[in-house]
Amino acid sequence: MIDKVTPLRPPLKWAGGKRWLIPKLEKLWKKHSELRLVEPFCGGLSVALGLQAEKALLNDVNFAVINFYQQIQQGLILDIELENDEAAYYRQRTKFNHLNQKTGSEKTTAQLFYYLNRTGYNGLCRFNKSGGYNVPFGRYKKINYQTDFTRYQAVLSSWQFSNKDFAELDVDENDFIYADPPYDVPFRQYAQQGFDWEDQVRLAEWLVEHKGPVVISNQATDRIIKLYKKLGFKLKYLDAPRRISCKANGRKAVKEVIATRGF
Repeated sequence: MIDKVTPLRPPLKWAGGKRWLIPKLEKLWKKHSELRLVEPFCGGLSVALGLQAEKALLNDVNFAVINFYQQIQQGLILDIELENDEAAYYRQRTKFNHLNQKTGSEKTTAQLFYYLNRTGYNGLCRFNKSGGYNVPFGRYKKINYQTDFTRYQAVLSSWQFSNKDFAELDVDENDFIYADPPYDVPFRQYAQQGFDWEDQVRLAEWLVEHKGPVVISNQATDRIIKLYKKLGFKLKYLDAPRRISCKANGRKAVKEVIATRGF
C-alpha cells in the first residue's frame, strides 16, 4: 500500500508536469479513490504519485517513458556513467536513439533515458518525426543524479503500464480517468506520432462516452473551450505555471482549463 503521508516525488523531470495541480485534483479524487485511476497520458507520473492511487492503468504513447517505469517495477539500479558533460551527453543521446529505435536492451534504454532526462534542457521530452530524441544539452552547473530506484518499486508494482493509443485502452466503466494530453499549442512533438487537432477532438469524444468520472486538463485555447463546452463538460479555469523558459523570471503563467464530467 502506498504511504499516505509522504508520497514519492516523480523520478523524472517533466516540462508541463502537473504536481502544481494535485490539490485541485485531490478534491475530485477523494470522492472516488476506491476506483482505478486511468491516465491515457501519464507522462512524468506526478498525478498518480501525488494522488497515491492504489490501482492504476497508466499509459503513454511514448515507449521510452513506459519502458523506464516498467524497468523500475523490476528494481532498476543504474550502472551507466552519469556525466554532466556536453560531449558525453550527445554520445549517450546517439546511443539511446540507436537502441530505442532498434529495440535494443530495454534496461540500458531506460538508464539512458533517465540520464538524458536529467541532463537535457529543462525536462523536455521531444522526439522528431523519425523517432529520434532531439533535446539539447541542458548546461546545468550541478545535477543530483539518482542511481537506485528500488524505493519506487513497491508503489509501481501494483500499477499497470501500457504503451498504446488512448482509444485502445481496456477501460472499465467505473474507472476514474484523468487525461492530460499535449497542450493545444504549435509545438506538439512530444512523441514521434505527434498530437494534432484531430487527436484533441478524438480524445474529447472518446472521454465523453465514458460512464465514470472524467477530468481533462489542457491549455485554454478558444477552440479547446468551444470543443469541451459543445460536448457538455463543466469547465474551470486556472493560471498554470509555464516551465519551459530557461530563466525563472521568464516562466509566466498560462491559462489552463479543467474539464469534468460525472461528478
